[in-house]
Amino acid sequence: MSRDFTLQKYRQLLNSLIKAGYEFQTFRAFIESPKERVVVLRHDVDLRNWAALRLAKLEYSFGISSTYYFRTTRQSYSPKIIRQIVKMEHEIGYHYEDLVINDGNYDKAIESFQGNLSLFREFYPVVSICMHGSSGSPYDNRDLWKKFRLEDFGLVGEPYLTVDYNKVLYLTDTGRCWDGHKVSLRDKVESNYDFSFHSTNDIIDSVNSLPDKVLITAHPEQWTNNILEWLFVKAFSIAHTLYKTLYRNKRTSRNLTVSEQKNSK
Repeated sequence: MSRDFTLQKYRQLLNSLIKAGYEFQTFRAFIESPKERVVVLRHDVDLRNWAALRLAKLEYSFGISSTYYFRTTRQSYSPKIIRQIVKMEHEIGYHYEDLVINDGNYDKAIESFQGNLSLFREFYPVVSICMHGSSGSPYDNRDLWKKFRLEDFGLVGEPYLTVDYNKVLYLTDTGRCWDGHKVSLRDKVESNYDFSFHSTNDIIDSVNSLPDKVLITAHPEQWTNNILEWLFVKAFSIAHTLYKTLYRNKRTSRNLTVSEQKNSK
């Protein structure tokens, strides 16, 4: 059996979607004018920014434009890489985590957010953003938009806030599998769809039964042909999943409960 989460497997996934009659749009294009049968490829660049460039080149070879969300961390932010991805006609967005970084202080968070958004707009006319899960924190970065409005910052959408996932199937490779949302605190959505996939082959085998509109989140660092890198990421994914299920999720849930109790007083 061939290894999953290689660039070859990602190429197979794209080929299967094309053969099934899907077109591709960036997140912005989808929000503004969705095609009839379409896949939106969204990439959260959490770690190893050079892996994003690798995936962007592969998609470019297919003539596909997708959306890359970058953090401001050293592992993610790279003007050189961002510029190269922009030249390949991909969309760039801000993978924000300002509420968590500012310990739930909304005023400081929105000031930080605005400054970081301006930073990314030096490279691309950013109009879409996506929260970073920051699952070790009781604060949810999306809550920033309970107090402020996307429109006031020239933004047209945020994947977790402006998409009806009863009409769009959401697939994410969190945990280096396609059912990792089961142990994720925030990289998941509410939906009436009951598809269940574990491997990329599961998706490929069922591609003709998927709905007309699909949003796929693929973390670039998950996908590699290099066997040593692949084994490292595999080991990290297993260890991180155990950490989440046995410790982090429980701790975060406890902290969230304490925070909610304090806010209710």
